[in-house]
Amino acid sequence: MEQKIHPAQIGFDFDGVIADTAEAFIRIACEQYDYCGIELEHITRFEVEECTELHYEIVEEIFTSILHDSVGTQLMPMKGAIQVLEELSTHAPITIITARPLADPVHRWMEEHMPSPLINKIRLVAMGDHDDKVRHVHRLDLSHFIDDRAETCKQLEQAGVRSILFSQPWNRAHNTLPAVQNWEEIRALCL
Repeated sequence: MEQKIHPAQIGFDFDGVIADTAEAFIRIACEQYDYCGIELEHITRFEVEECTELHYEIVEEIFTSILHDSVGTQLMPMKGAIQVLEELSTHAPITIITARPLADPVHRWMEEHMPSPLINKIRLVAMGDHDDKVRHVHRLDLSHFIDDRAETCKQLEQAGVRSILFSQPWNRAHNTLPAVQNWEEIRALCL
């Protein structure tokens, strides 16, 4: 059996790992832009406009609204995420490193969806750049990181960090990376 990852040694991306950003995107595309034929399995690229009929400007508007008002856009947690994070937080602080440029919308989202004892055990880094996570992972002395962006996982691997891909339709072509399908599998890695 492979050795368990201590919760102090692992970090998490936010969108697509903890928060179900794809569900929010698909719902907003339908409700506000009348693009109602998009399903999760259609999003086969990280750049949504490259695999759907949506124009780049609409994709940007939707993601911008989610990034700036995660509570107002009704962004929901991934199934099992909050419960597993609570369990992990009994062993060590939880580290979240997001490519979002602003931490405040994530803090407001956490206040909406997480119990206070868990929030108090989270260290959040909003760094504003998908390609700069390596620096923050090293600075926080993490040995493992879970992300839904395959390119980030590859960068982390090249920098000596064990990356784990959170499986989503947009990253399934990168099947050589270690991956988890859900939060139950994350629990099994750590507890």
